[in-house]
Amino acid sequence: MSLERTATKTAYFSIISNTILSIIKWVAGYFGNSYALIADAIESTTDIFSSTLVLIGIKYSNKPADENHPYGHGRIEPLVTFAIVGFLVISASIIARQAIINIGTPHELPRLYTLFVLAGIIIWKEISYRLVIKKSIETKSSSLKADAWHHRSDAITSVAAFIGITIALIFGKGFESADDWAALFAAGFILYNCYLIFRPALSEVMDEHINKEIIDKIRECSIRVNGVLGTEKCFARKAGMKYYIDLHIKVKGEISVKEGHAISHKLKDQLQTEIPEISNILIHVEPND
Repeated sequence: MSLERTATKTAYFSIISNTILSIIKWVAGYFGNSYALIADAIESTTDIFSSTLVLIGIKYSNKPADENHPYGHGRIEPLVTFAIVGFLVISASIIARQAIINIGTPHELPRLYTLFVLAGIIIWKEISYRLVIKKSIETKSSSLKADAWHHRSDAITSVAAFIGITIALIFGKGFESADDWAALFAAGFILYNCYLIFRPALSEVMDEHINKEIIDKIRECSIRVNGVLGTEKCFARKAGMKYYIDLHIKVKGEISVKEGHAISHKLKDQLQTEIPEISNILIHVEPND
């Protein structure tokens, strides 16, 4: 299965999962008198839109290079990630504001059955996180990674809601606001996750040196190609799920330009065979002496 197809199927999974869970949370939270569960529902609703953005970004980022985009369309992925972070900040702000209002407003205790609803949600969201993060590693997709953290943050906000509702039910009257404090904690955790998601995407846009693993792999592969005596500079730029490489190699100083050209083409073919996520590689040939 191609990287694009894997990423697309994973994005569809997130959209369907978030849609079903948001409906369950809204209904259970409204009828179960739990604002923490409603806060969870707000986040899941924004997750539907963010997962849809991920899907659009994946499809667009895999469009082939054209005259206006010679390096392809991969940079749309970190931009989508920024949009997802924006959705999360908005949802966290809404949750925090309403939780603060509710803390000072008398209201009924949550219903017992909301705990069972939350227990199921926590388990499913953790499973979803593990599935999506695995696929994000396979495809090298930053937007899928952000989507995976959406699932994880959703699981943790559900844990906070579970704890808040449990405290309210155990201690009874006077502890109704425990549910709202849990929602406020959830909002803070969502904002913290925003930074964890935003930072790698910013690194990708700024071409920060964070691709040591693939650079080491390129150097190791290069010296196995006949005629390549060693490597010097090697820079990797990530765009979407693909990499663009600048590589300097050493060859015998006495060989002809034609021979050096043939070695570089052989190396390029070898690298793209062994490391299929490399979209293009520019090789500079230098004499070993």
